[in-house]
Order: sequence, then structure tokens, then C-alpha cells
Amino acid sequence: MSIQWFPGHMAKAKREAKEKIKLIDVVMELVDARIPLSSRNPVIDEIAKGKPRLILLNKSDLADLAATEQWMSYFKKKNFAVLQIDAQKGTGVQKVPQVVTQLAEPLITKWKSKGMNPRAIRALILGIPNVGKSTIINRLANKRIAKIGDKPGVTKAQQWIKVGKEMELLDTPGILWPKFEDEAVGYRLALTGAIKETIFDFQDTTVFLLKYLREAYPERLKDRYQLDEIPEDIVELYDVIGRKRGCLMAGGQIDYDRVAELLFREFRSGTLGNISLEYPPKLS
Repeated sequence: MSIQWFPGHMAKAKREAKEKIKLIDVVMELVDARIPLSSRNPVIDEIAKGKPRLILLNKSDLADLAATEQWMSYFKKKNFAVLQIDAQKGTGVQKVPQVVTQLAEPLITKWKSKGMNPRAIRALILGIPNVGKSTIINRLANKRIAKIGDKPGVTKAQQWIKVGKEMELLDTPGILWPKFEDEAVGYRLALTGAIKETIFDFQDTTVFLLKYLREAYPERLKDRYQLDEIPEDIVELYDVIGRKRGCLMAGGQIDYDRVAELLFREFRSGTLGNISLEYPPKLS
């Protein structure tokens, strides 16, 4: 399956972010803790080049804690500041202004050395669609400013938002890149909600999920769907789960669409447990 999605407002957002970067002191990059690498837009490295960077691992409440710890170490070794947060509940968000201030310290020192009164730190927040940017902005501003939705592509324009007296945030629309070189990246983004459900195939995507769970989290599959053993054949595994959960059509046939949607929703909601869909590559 090939998933491509690059609406016009995303191309515009990339162009506008590049234009505004000269005004920015610190770049905050929001990624999904379940897929930190797949949810990192390579375009952001181009946009944010030379700026202090804070990586925010959002939705960490849904990710595998052991995997998240490895990702924290991975980004620190690449000289990024990194925090794990849950923007929905507010966990970890209170640490963000402090870390942003620390990253801007050399700039603040420079202002003071020139006899200038430090102004509010200007931070740019970037991330792919539906990764939680609007939610964390509202948390930081302590009021509902940014529009929130559970579908990708809600934010359509840039806006400046005050966070106390010390920080100003530039919110931008989520930016996907025009082509996913790795097919698995498309599947991961589809599973975690970065891509509109109308443009990918549920069956293909849940086949990818089942194959991954069978290898990485077999006990979760067994526990959730009361399986003694996990069949090697994916169709047989679909059949077993379908019978266990009553996803049947007339005549007792398996309703594969219902099974696919069941698996999809249970992964997204965290019903299958804390699951990370990728682990960090080894750094040389």
C-alpha cells in the first residue's frame, strides 16, 4: 500500500515556517512517542537548522515505557533536549517553558551583554498532523486558544500565542512530507492518526499491525483475544479473533472489515496496552 497525503495548506505551512524561522529563538518539535522516528518530518531538520531544538514525545501514556526510555537516550545522544509528555492530561507539560528558557540562555546572555532587556523567548512549535500541537498549546497558554480536533489537518494557519510573559509560541499547521520512502512509515502514521482514514485501507493497515504485534507483543495478543497460540497465517489469525469477538456475518462467516476496525480502534485507544510501533536505530 502506498499512502501519500500533502494538501495545499501543508505546502504553504512549510513555506511560511521557513520565512518565519529568522524570528525564532527555539524550535519545539512534537512527535508521537509510539513512532518518534516515523512521526519526525525530515523537512523540519531543514527548517530548524541551527536553532536550539526541544523534542517532545507526546502521547507517552500510550507508548511502551521501555521503548520511550530508549528514545529519550537516542535524542539526547543527537544533542537534542527531550521531554516525554501527555498533552491530553497535561503530564510533563509544565517542564516545557523551563527547558525552552534553558535552551535560549546563550541568547539571553548575549542580550544582557549588549545592555538589552531580554524580551519574551520566541518558540516555534512544529509537528505532523494530529500529533497534539493544539492540545499542548492550550495547556501552555492555560486557556483554549488553538482549535482541537481528533482528525488531522485541523490547524490551517499560523498564529502567535502568548505563554505568560516569558514565551511566545508560533503555532503552524501540521506538515506531512510529499512522499514516504518507507512503506512502513505510511502504515505507522495511519495507525496513529496522522493520516485521514478516508485515504488508506483498513485491511492492509491492520495486517501490518497484526504482523508487528505477533513479533513484538505476542503476549498482548494472547491476553486480549484469549488465544492459546498465535497462528502463523494472518488470515487464520483474523478468523480466530473474529470468532472470539463475534465479528460474524450471516451464515457464520468472518466479517473481516469489522475485525480490521476492531483491531484498529483497540490499538488507537490503548486497549491493547502500551505499545510502541518502532524502536530507535543504533547510533554509530
